[in-house]
Amino acid sequence: MGKQVWKAVTAGGAAAAFVALAAVPAGAAEGGVSFTRVRVNGGKPIVIGVSKEVAVPASFRMTTSHRWKWPAVFLFRRTADDRLWHAIETSDCVRVSTVACDFQETMYFDPSVWDMRNSEAGAWTVGAEVSFDGGGGDVDDKGLTAYVKRNSRLTVNASPEPVSRGRTLTVTGKVTRADWQSRKYVSYGDRRVSLQFKPAGSSSYTTVKKVNANGSGALRTTVTASTTGSWRWVYYGNTTTGRSASSGDKVVVN
Repeated sequence: MGKQVWKAVTAGGAAAAFVALAAVPAGAAEGGVSFTRVRVNGGKPIVIGVSKEVAVPASFRMTTSHRWKWPAVFLFRRTADDRLWHAIETSDCVRVSTVACDFQETMYFDPSVWDMRNSEAGAWTVGAEVSFDGGGGDVDDKGLTAYVKRNSRLTVNASPEPVSRGRTLTVTGKVTRADWQSRKYVSYGDRRVSLQFKPAGSSSYTTVKKVNANGSGALRTTVTASTTGSWRWVYYGNTTTGRSASSGDKVVVN
């Protein structure tokens, strides 16, 4: 089998690769196929912004004695028609036995080209399917969950710069996240965000305190300046929004 590429043909985020296979049962739709070793994005969330295409790696093993074409794993919610992807590329078969093949796959999500709804953020179920030569096929619910999340961003500013030791340093910033429908980053208010500090010469940040953003996503707190180093904000995300960290703002302490 050659490499297969499918492009979504409908907007709105959901697209069906094989419209004839509507149900996604916990077992085989027509039997004779098993999908194992299914992985999507290494088990990590799929985080999508507003302008860049995101390529998500996946892999699976398919075992069948049928003559087949077009195997793939995909994300769905209620039925096989309720899917989320914009293009899928599947590798050639890597034969592991007379009836089994390993596949590498890439799912592509491009919010700058295809319409996405904010309601599509959250948990999706992983399915696997194949079409048979001559018609028919097999669709399985693999019982795996993949989280698709809206990207978040943080800004930071620490002042005054430089500052005298023992004086008050004010650290501000803002939390925003991707709005897929407007294709812009918008304020993300009432978030719990960590303020972190990395002393000059160190390779790691440590959390100094946690601060609640206001309803507009703005962050503001004060600390006592003690040593030269960099300050940043970190938001650890949730089921619909990805983790993010601001750049570090270095402040010299005299």
